[in-house]
Amino acid sequence: MDLNALRNISYGMYIISSNKGSQFNAQIANTVFQITNEPIIIAISINKKNFTHEYIESSQRFSISILEENTPLDFIGKFGFKSGRTENKFINIKSKVLSSGCPVVLDFSLAYLEAKVVNKFDCSSHTIFLGEITESEISKSGKVMTYAYYHQIKGGTTPKTAPTFMKNETKGSVSMQKYKCKICGYIYDPKIGDPDNGIKADTLFEDIPNTWVCPVCGADKSQFEKEE
Repeated sequence: MDLNALRNISYGMYIISSNKGSQFNAQIANTVFQITNEPIIIAISINKKNFTHEYIESSQRFSISILEENTPLDFIGKFGFKSGRTENKFINIKSKVLSSGCPVVLDFSLAYLEAKVVNKFDCSSHTIFLGEITESEISKSGKVMTYAYYHQIKGGTTPKTAPTFMKNETKGSVSMQKYKCKICGYIYDPKIGDPDNGIKADTLFEDIPNTWVCPVCGADKSQFEKEE
């Protein structure tokens, strides 16, 4: 069985936000889809271990920020590889609180949706929350970031708690030595570089300035190892 066949399923890149009273949290997600149109019901898949899951269970609300194509990796890393249990993800982030009390992230967002939970399904490691749309707004025009673009062009990796996580996932060119971050699994591919942080394509890992850090989790170069 070749699980890479699953890579042909289309996904987007979103930030799911929720609240527990006056406390806020948010995370990256790629599994968001519309179920019906009368009423408008959408579904999201959230790992039970994630802090956001606890907040959705508490408030029975969630918002979805649809990310644009030029969203930098360090921004995605903040919401995808950091825990709200140890840091406030909303510090220095443009956001607003909706009338329901649910927050929504506005940075790099083309549009947002808010929903009230109307049902949920236990799916082993994850819960599928069904929500009826209560508010929505288009912020600006632009290209939506797809999950394929995030992987193939941005060089992004998948958190272990994501429904699409695969062990030993690889990507990009094999003609130049790649290096893997031991902290978050991000793979530096010389063919791609790190354009968000001024590292041009075809830059060898050895030629990257020592001040450079992992664009996803912020680990320094010493935390990287050769990718086999």
